[in-house]
Amino acid sequence: RLRLHDGKLIKDRRYHLRTYPNCFVAKELTDWLVDHKEAPDRETAIRLMQKLMDHYIIHHVCDEHSDYKDAKLLYRFRKDDGTFPLSKDVKVFMRGQSLYEKLISAEDPILKVREENSVKYQRTFLGSEMIDWLIQEGEAANRKEAVELGRALLEHGIVQHVSNRHHFFDSNILYQFWINFRRRRRLTELLSENPSRALSESPDSPFCLRKLNPDQGNTSFLSVQPNKEIKIVSAVRRSSITSLAGNSNPYFSAAPTLVFPPVAECNPKSVLKRPVTNEELLSPGAPYIKKTLTIVGDAVGWGFVVRGGRPCHIQAVDPGGPAAAAGMKVCQFVFSVNGMYVLHLDYQTISSLIMTGPRTLVMEVMEAIE
Repeated sequence: RLRLHDGKLIKDRRYHLRTYPNCFVAKELTDWLVDHKEAPDRETAIRLMQKLMDHYIIHHVCDEHSDYKDAKLLYRFRKDDGTFPLSKDVKVFMRGQSLYEKLISAEDPILKVREENSVKYQRTFLGSEMIDWLIQEGEAANRKEAVELGRALLEHGIVQHVSNRHHFFDSNILYQFWINFRRRRRLTELLSENPSRALSESPDSPFCLRKLNPDQGNTSFLSVQPNKEIKIVSAVRRSSITSLAGNSNPYFSAAPTLVFPPVAECNPKSVLKRPVTNEELLSPGAPYIKKTLTIVGDAVGWGFVVRGGRPCHIQAVDPGGPAAAAGMKVCQFVFSVNGMYVLHLDYQTISSLIMTGPRTLVMEVMEAIE
């Protein structure tokens, strides 16, 4: 979605004397998917976009078509018009992703490879250890609140007891993050002819969200079981969901649900017209002004992509996100993050600083004077 905004495929369009903001032409998008090798052919591109329609990611601007048609019809991402169903389940998923990034980037990480009953488990932590960390980092006010957060993460399949025998407790019981949020997959993998095999070989894909005790009336998601014999249930509309059979875990009552996490992808090609050095930015009389932006993150983050290094620049901005509301623009250079001077850092380091920092982000940026 950000790449399409960046490439001007998503823009305000006029049709029959009416302006439709932030939309794209289906035929143009099909062309783009094939040209950018996101799909091998038009048929696959159409199936991909239909998948997004089925899971409430995109829709026809007037909701007159339930199918994605490779024609001169206008469609829109629901995130761009405020109709994306940001349910409690998705919010918990995003909270889990944020905590995972913070834990992975910590100087003294509590996520480690540990062994129990001669079996090694990845990304593990002790329940009491996690609670101490949540309080220390200000993620929870007290131990009771931390336990409630841990239980919510377990009930949504983000963490689990290593052998699926216990709920989340303030104890020395061993748990693990079931999902490796840093592993990225291409959308085309969702159309694999043998999805069961693909998922069993890589059960930690961030495209998989396992729901426990789901609330009724949620949007459709793809759900998998935690054991090795992962069963796939075709994504269906909300009224026809049935439970997965053969699940031995007493905490799981999984329904087929599918979530697409907010992958902040953008064009690898820089949006800058030419390279800019720190010396140029900081030289007296340089045509740049410094601005301070205060960005309050929402459930899915801050809404921008940083790229480059020494200095880093803003590569893409979500038009409907918190960063855009704060005044962030493409091509601005990142001067400081939460009071730390960062012109000498690369984008991976700056991204880590942002992900592990507070929800309210204070950034100084340098913008060219037009």
